[in-house]
Amino acid sequence: MKQGLSLRTSQHLALTPQLQQSIRLLQLSTMELGGEVDQMLDENPFLERASDEAERESFGLAQADATVSQNDRELESVTYAGIEDTYQSKATSEGGNDEGSPAIQDDPSWDGDGSASLSPDDGEWGGEARAKGNNLSSDDEMDATELARNQESLQSFLHRQALGLRLSPEDSVALRFLIESLNDDGYLEDDLTELAQGLAGEDAEEIEQLVHHFTVALGLLQSLEPVGVGARGLAECLSLQLRAIEDDPNVDDVSIQVALRICAQPMDLLARRDIKHLIPLCRATDAQVRAAIALIGRLEPKPGRRFVDVERNIVVPDVLVVPIGQNGQVKFQVRLNPDVMPRLRVHDIYANALKGHKGGGSDAANFAALQQRLQEARWFIKNIQQRFDTILRVSSAIVERQKSFFVHGELAMRPLVLREIADELGLHESTISRVTTAKYMATPYGTFELKYFFGSGLGTESGGNASSTAVRALIKQFVAAESPCKPLSDNQIAEMLKEQGIECARRTVAKYREGLRIAPASLRKTL
Repeated sequence: MKQGLSLRTSQHLALTPQLQQSIRLLQLSTMELGGEVDQMLDENPFLERASDEAERESFGLAQADATVSQNDRELESVTYAGIEDTYQSKATSEGGNDEGSPAIQDDPSWDGDGSASLSPDDGEWGGEARAKGNNLSSDDEMDATELARNQESLQSFLHRQALGLRLSPEDSVALRFLIESLNDDGYLEDDLTELAQGLAGEDAEEIEQLVHHFTVALGLLQSLEPVGVGARGLAECLSLQLRAIEDDPNVDDVSIQVALRICAQPMDLLARRDIKHLIPLCRATDAQVRAAIALIGRLEPKPGRRFVDVERNIVVPDVLVVPIGQNGQVKFQVRLNPDVMPRLRVHDIYANALKGHKGGGSDAANFAALQQRLQEARWFIKNIQQRFDTILRVSSAIVERQKSFFVHGELAMRPLVLREIADELGLHESTISRVTTAKYMATPYGTFELKYFFGSGLGTESGGNASSTAVRALIKQFVAAESPCKPLSDNQIAEMLKEQGIECARRTVAKYREGLRIAPASLRKTL
């Protein structure tokens, strides 16, 4: 193999630590950003929370409205295009790289004074998020997270009832074991024999004794509230609830007996409301089967549902949209939510001490490390500021494009794609995608993720486009107004949309209906 020297020219995009951090912070949600801030406060001694309100750096809407030069547009577009390629491909050697492929620096460096892009005093910025804040108007009202934390579990509720029963030590332990074996829906999924084998192993005599105690305990468990708890399946759960209302004078005994017979049949017949096959199986008339199915429909298929301590992710909006004016003169003000903006600054005492210290001799290495930490703190503050600035600019552009939504609701939503906002602001499309992910906007119609305002368009007879969000709203409106006895099929909904001038195929209607969690017409029909 012949060796030789050659010269070649190529372009490489260096992802500096500052740029990498800026990209990472931009795509974080509010909760993730809070965790990032707390971690940085723990690791960097030069960073602290600002205790007093200080003047913000001049940025935001005023800066957002400023004209972006063509050079800035080209530079930003090239930068983010390269970033996308970097994340999508593995790093290769310089000889194997194509021209224009990005290369990430192996040795991160935070060197630089940051004077070109920072305020003179490193700026107190934003508002510190409260640890246990809420959106309630009264301080006396309990926070939603506290309500979730204080919710009683199904097991605790059952244990409390079991304290009122006079049981032998063996039966008490068996009942406690079964209670702890329930799933979130209140069902006992495991067979009693399998539970006994898991405790006794291969000892047949001990297994038999445990099964006896579990059988007694199961009867006690199924007598507790909520009715239906401890069932081994849906049919048993419904049957327990039906037997519990047998003495209710307001319920027809015939309906209860027919309903019990229906529960003894395969559950798919009930799910399909197959009255034709249920009539001979249950030895009942058409009217009796319909009345029994209606009775079953009022039962609770998941007794433990109301006790499930679902983790409540409280959505705190990043942006607030407030209407200003009245009637036809309504305008919308877009501003950042101060509760999600961390107020940070560089620690003055430590920064001044480092500035007055001359690093030399044996302290040179330590001095350089501290200088790097100080610069890291400055860039962190700057990148957070840039993150919220970008969110505000994108949100303002969305509100301007979707003004009809804020006035008339989701039926007036317009088609919008990321490219339109990117071109308007002079940003890359990937930047808009990061900004609109896991960021929320509080509007007069509720709180929505920024991605909610983007949607594809469907053709209309007039040659224009209708937003897919508006079409979903129309479908929801049609279904809400339909006759319960004759629900609309997907074909009928498609025809109704066509009458509104919107070309929408039946398959598209079915897709949107499923996305709205609306059951098919056969299951929406009321008996």
